Amino acid sequence: MAKTLRTSGDYTIKTGSGSGGSNTVFLNSKFTRVLGDLVVEGTRTELNTSTLTIEDQFLTVNKNNSTADTEDAGIFFERGSENNAVFYWDAGNDEFQLGTTTNVPSDTAITNITLANLKVADPTSAEHAASKSYVDSQVGGASAVGDLFITGSTIATPSNADLTLTPGGTGAVDMGAIRIRDNHIEGTRSNDDILIQPAGTGAVVIQDVLTFEANASTPTASAITKIYSKTAAGGGTGVFFNNSSVNSGTEDELISKKKATAIAIALG
Repeated sequence: MAKTLRTSGDYTIKTGSGSGGSNTVFLNSKFTRVLGDLVVEGTRTELNTSTLTIEDQFLTVNKNNSTADTEDAGIFFERGSENNAVFYWDAGNDEFQLGTTTNVPSDTAITNITLANLKVADPTSAEHAASKSYVDSQVGGASAVGDLFITGSTIATPSNADLTLTPGGTGAVDMGAIRIRDNHIEGTRSNDDILIQPAGTGAVVIQDVLTFEANASTPTASAITKIYSKTAAGGGTGVFFNNSSVNSGTEDELISKKKATAIAIALG
């Protein structure tokens, strides 16, 4: 049967051994105060307060999970008629997630989430999360280092600005099958040609000395002209060519002006 206890002053309950008790529960017009541990056993605890103050340094959620990391756990934020917001540990992906969900706190797992933005300050350490504005300022904005813009697969600089790639030490820059190391341009695929091909009606222009540095063996003739250096012969230049459409593909040597003059005089 129901029973009501009324008192005109504070009401104190002493618990524990001895006449004075070791734990005390105080009830007055403003507070219910428990001196000692408070254990609430049930399936639901609800606090209808406007302010909750917790003295503990750490909070434990999902306390009774004694198995491997297979259970989601976190904090829900009610948003009125909108979907709940949630910040939780996603056990399936081993990561924290933040967003909105149609799940409710009584669910055992977060089964759907719409990720939300997280606003952070610019990092001051390598381990800090970075804001979008900070990343943009480093690699893609007007105040970026070198005004470098990266859009998709395109790296660009403002008008008339140089783009400098500087590997450390003896490092190289690789682009496809081309490697640039110091002042060398090398191929990286064995037996592949290196092609220089202008667009449209453009031409390949060499504005300084073109040097054939090493003596080459005679290449196989094809329907294109191949120019190479060998030990000088009758032509006196050491610059040879062959083409399968010229002289049946037999190599020939470019003749020097001095040799041509001598031959012309000898032939009268």
